[in-house]
Amino acid sequence: MSILIDPPRWPAHGTLFAHLVSDTSLAELHQFAEQQEISRRAFDRDHYDVPREHYDRLVAAGAQEVSGGELVRALLSSGIRIPAKYRPEKLGTILSRRWARTLPTEPQLGSELLERWSQSHRHYHDRVHLLSVLEALDWLAKDNTDPEELMLLQLAAWFHDAVYEGTSEDEFKSAILARERLWGVLSPGAVSKVSDLIMLTAGHSPADTDRLGNILCDADLEVLARPTVAYQRYAEAIYKEYEHLPRPLLASGRSKILTGLLEKDKIYGTPAGIQRWEPGARINLSNELELLRSWL
Repeated sequence: MSILIDPPRWPAHGTLFAHLVSDTSLAELHQFAEQQEISRRAFDRDHYDVPREHYDRLVAAGAQEVSGGELVRALLSSGIRIPAKYRPEKLGTILSRRWARTLPTEPQLGSELLERWSQSHRHYHDRVHLLSVLEALDWLAKDNTDPEELMLLQLAAWFHDAVYEGTSEDEFKSAILARERLWGVLSPGAVSKVSDLIMLTAGHSPADTDRLGNILCDADLEVLARPTVAYQRYAEAIYKEYEHLPRPLLASGRSKILTGLLEKDKIYGTPAGIQRWEPGARINLSNELELLRSWL
């Protein structure tokens, strides 16, 4: 495992910045940054931006000097690199196009929802999460839904965290928002179905017979089965949304959620989700629980 740093060549705020990364683990990167008293605010998804006045000190502390190209290649091979489509400058365009395909008659509603998903207090429940859920729906719903069902699933995804205040009322408020905004746009039955789907994402326990509910909940929980580095990034984003809490309190609440998921007979409800994601999700959840116990 190595901490890598490239030359300080990127101008901002009256100085030049270097990029500090790990070629293996975000946890290793954060640990090194904390030891060197680099603020977590300097972290930008897959790297730390560090001003040139810290460069020599970080190299002396063990950061390995590499070129910019070598640093990017190391990030790509490690899986830590954030794909371009998930970067802020790309997300708005990608999601706007998706909305236009889902509900082309309501561009203003799409803009409102994108503004909500872009709120500054969101770190996990943001536009990246929205796109990830929509992409998971693409895979889960393929050959398994008709066009109207797919539209309902996509709308439920767009609205499911449209209200995010970090409380147990978020899904309920999101469902109410969907009813208000979609009333008169869709049939009453369709509006009701979207609202019901949103509410299922509060507990992720749809009935076995609820095909659409299981598809949406599985798409929402796809993140639990990601490769180790991507899962660590997800967990870090969750922690950041609750950084106002004392660490033991955060760990206790988070542990209850993870334990509840692990105690289920199955985390996922679709055959495809169970086959593709169940084993990896259980490994990730168990590993995170071990970390959280050290915080208590």
